Amino acid sequence: MTQASTSIFGRDGQSSFPTAASGQSFDLGGRSGILPKQRILAMAHRRMIQSTTPLDENQIQPASLDLRLGHKAYRVRASFLPGKGRSVLSRIEDLTYAEIDLEKGAVLERNCVYIIELLEHLDLPESISALANPKSSTGRLDIFTRVIANEASQFDFVPAGYQGKIYAEVCPRTFSVMVRTGSRLSQLRFRRRAGNQDEHADFRLSDRDLRERHSKGAIVDGPIAARGGLLLSVHLAGADEAQWAGFRAQTYTDVIDVDRVGAYSTRDFWEPIPARPDQRLILDPHQFYILASKERMRVPSDLAAEMVPIDPSMGEFRAHYAGFFDPGFGDQASGPSARAVLEVRSHEVPFILEDGQFVGRLVFEKMTEQPDTLYGEAGSTNNYQSQGLKLSKHFIAD
Repeated sequence: MTQASTSIFGRDGQSSFPTAASGQSFDLGGRSGILPKQRILAMAHRRMIQSTTPLDENQIQPASLDLRLGHKAYRVRASFLPGKGRSVLSRIEDLTYAEIDLEKGAVLERNCVYIIELLEHLDLPESISALANPKSSTGRLDIFTRVIANEASQFDFVPAGYQGKIYAEVCPRTFSVMVRTGSRLSQLRFRRRAGNQDEHADFRLSDRDLRERHSKGAIVDGPIAARGGLLLSVHLAGADEAQWAGFRAQTYTDVIDVDRVGAYSTRDFWEPIPARPDQRLILDPHQFYILASKERMRVPSDLAAEMVPIDPSMGEFRAHYAGFFDPGFGDQASGPSARAVLEVRSHEVPFILEDGQFVGRLVFEKMTEQPDTLYGEAGSTNNYQSQGLKLSKHFIAD
């Protein structure tokens, strides 16, 4: 079950935290960029973020907000976008195959598509838009998850000025999963733009800026390769102490409860892939793999990072679902400490990966200011800090 935590809002929706009368203004700052934890908290106090049940303090990460599943899931025939002038609910009415109660928990079957209203809804000002990603643990379970807003023409984006409910599209690809009201599969980050910036403008650090930042404080544990962001390569020579190149998901397994941490044996769900002398791996079409980057990397405290879709010229495969890295991820006194875990699936044909082959790009974006709490510090999640080749938090090593 979901762990108990401190409520930011009481049942009446009123803040239980200090108000402006205590000397705190709960303003949103004036800079452009990704909003940090303290500004997300200010948005909640100003009811730009609302919830049908109390918002939990541990939902707010250094640069993102965890989103919780609501009370009902709708199994639908196909994925969709509502489009201009149409709500998500109006499309659900056209496409619903079954309605599922999530209050006591329910199984979402693999390769089925579900639409779930989230407990959180938004009342954004004209200067702030929102972007969504699956949580890291969601991607490592091969759960395809996207956020949809009313009238949306694209997934995982909520435009500035939006008022209303938001929904999750959920499609487990490899494992059937148990979820319930309050389960967290997605996260939302908020981007504030200056008055002269378009909300679709590119906020990313240029390659030149990235190289300059690396020269002043290493972002990766070696020479930096930048081409539209930090290029990451795959590590197939045997990651860390265990000489595994990665893990391949088993096809027929038990159901995984997404709220149970450290509850499942690795060997019941995954096949370890030994490192080969030729340091290669042939990806089978439609199989799911967990691999790791050759580079160890870090995200400086004033930046956030995102793994972006691979350039098709790099190969016919997809190397991630969950792509957001909070400030402080992998940032240790010893230098860059975390490998990027890659959730890999080949497309229609077998594909050969070789050790050191580029498989993804990490782009960096400025925060409006440094978060009060960095990833891995007390008060923040720490499931994957300084990680190597690592499965989701649900599994224990055998």
